[in-house]
Amino acid sequence: MKHLRSIAEIGTDAVMRILDLTDHMVEVNQRANPKVPALRGRTVCNLFFEDSTRTRLSFETAAKRLSADVMTFTVGSSSVSKGESLRDTIETVAAMGVDAFVVRHRSSGVPWQVSQWTTASIINGGDGWHAHPTQALLDAYTVRTELGKTGSLDGLRVAIVGDIRHSRVARSNIEVFRALGADVMLVAPPTLLPPTPLSPSTADLDSIIDEIDVLYLLRMQTERINDAVIPSIREYSTRFALTPARAKRLGDHVLVMHPGPMNRGVEILVDPAEIPGAMITRQVANGVAVRMAVLFDLLASTERPGALEVSV
Repeated sequence: MKHLRSIAEIGTDAVMRILDLTDHMVEVNQRANPKVPALRGRTVCNLFFEDSTRTRLSFETAAKRLSADVMTFTVGSSSVSKGESLRDTIETVAAMGVDAFVVRHRSSGVPWQVSQWTTASIINGGDGWHAHPTQALLDAYTVRTELGKTGSLDGLRVAIVGDIRHSRVARSNIEVFRALGADVMLVAPPTLLPPTPLSPSTADLDSIIDEIDVLYLLRMQTERINDAVIPSIREYSTRFALTPARAKRLGDHVLVMHPGPMNRGVEILVDPAEIPGAMITRQVANGVAVRMAVLFDLLASTERPGALEVSV
C-alpha cells in the first residue's frame, strides 16, 4: 500500500490487514514504555491546512511511538501566508526528506493532487466534505473490538445521525462499515443528506432507535454550511439529538460514538459519561493505535532493522 487517501481506494483486504495490525499496536501502547524502533530513520510531516486537535495529535503520537521523526507544519506561521502555493510548499518540505505526508485541507481531492508532486506516501487527514479514512478505520476498530465476531461486522446495524451532507467522516464510515458487512442507516433531515444517496435513510430517529447496535452522532458542520438547512437548532435537537429519553431506549449493548468535537446541547443532550456504551474516549485511544498501524503498513520494510519489532 503506497497511500491511504480513501477507504474505497485501499479495499476491504487492506482494511482488515490494518485492523489486525492495530491489535499489535494496542499491545505496544499498553507497555510501560510504549515505543518501538519500527520506523526509526523515517520522517512523517503533518501538513494541516485546517484546524485539528485529535487527528493531528494522534498522528504525532503514533509516529513518535514508532520512533519516526515528526515535522508539524503550521499554516499560520509558514510561507503560505506570504502567498506560497500548495505545490511549492509540498516540494519544499519534501526536499528536506519526508517519507509520508499527513494532509488535511478544506478542499476535496487535495491528497490526490499532492501525490503527483512527491514520491512520499500520502495519508488523507481529511479533505473537504470528501473523506477521512483514518477516522473510519478507528471507528471500525472500536466497533469490531466491542461487538464484532471473528473480525467481521456482519449484520450489525449502524445509524449515522446528523449532518451527513457536509461530513467527510460519514462518507468514509459508510464505506468501511458496509465493506465489513454492517447495515448502515442514515438519519437526518433531507437538507442534510447528500444529493446522491449513499445508504438507506430516514428522518425519524425514534422509529429505528430500538433496533440499532451503533448510534453514531455527527456535529453540524457550521464551517461548511452557507445556507439555512434547518429551521432552528432547537427543532433539530428535538428530532435528531440523543436526548435523555432516547438514551433510555438504547439497548444495553448499543455503542454511542462521536468523532468529536461534540456540540453539547445540539446533537447530544446527555452526559456521555452516564451512557454505559459511550465509546467517545475509547475512539480517541484507538485512534493512536490505528494510525500507528497505518504508518507501519505504509513505511515499514521487512528489510529494515527493527521493522517488525511491534509484537511481543
